[in-house]
Amino acid sequence: MSEQRIAIVTGAARGIGAAVSRRLAADGMAVAVVDLDEAAGKATVDSITAAGGRALAIGADVADRAQVDAAVERVAAELGAPTVLVNNAGVLRDNLLFKMSDDDWDTVLAVHLRGAFLFSRAVQAHMVGAKWGRIVNLSSTSALGNRGQANYAAAKAGMQGFTKTLAIELGPFGVTANAVAPGFIVTEMTASTAARLGVDFEEFQKARAAETAVRRIGMPDDIAHTVSFLVSEGASFVSGQVIYVAGGPRA
Repeated sequence: MSEQRIAIVTGAARGIGAAVSRRLAADGMAVAVVDLDEAAGKATVDSITAAGGRALAIGADVADRAQVDAAVERVAAELGAPTVLVNNAGVLRDNLLFKMSDDDWDTVLAVHLRGAFLFSRAVQAHMVGAKWGRIVNLSSTSALGNRGQANYAAAKAGMQGFTKTLAIELGPFGVTANAVAPGFIVTEMTASTAARLGVDFEEFQKARAAETAVRRIGMPDDIAHTVSFLVSEGASFVSGQVIYVAGGPRA
């Protein structure tokens, strides 16, 4: 790599986003750690800088156009023009359909889909200008349907169609777009799911591992490794794909 790539990772204060940020930094990229609360990203930034990398924490509501545009402008000014984008920010508002409120639906669709749209639109100008870019969107096995997640499943399925369209539109400019669909990954989000179901998290993990082909649960680093490949130079002929990182062929 002749010059350092600049990456933006959303929802990067913890969990999958933090793991992806650390991995991309280890790969030699400078990383903008974006989260709703800028202070929340400090731990991720500190872990990167302690290892000798460059990182910047930025607070932004991914569903707010002005905040997204300002965040991308700040990245370009303080780190350099971003040409790698990982749309990872997400929230849960689980409920059965008849209990799901308008706000439960709107919030989940806004953070996942509108957020990915706004960041992708803002960053693509830098990618097209550089004639090189990588976009990775986080989908989920829930895209195939999951009880109590009509909103989340719709958003994550939408991410796949969005990804494939970006691949078609941006491909001529040297930009690839792919999606990673995690299965069960140990994060604060899955812990909250166990709590909602009234199940002990340790028992919840054991049950998920037992029904997974490789007989273990996923960790954030499992996703980070796959993202690392997709944003690499070697993945330039991989675009418009959805890779299920779920420990087996079935979600």
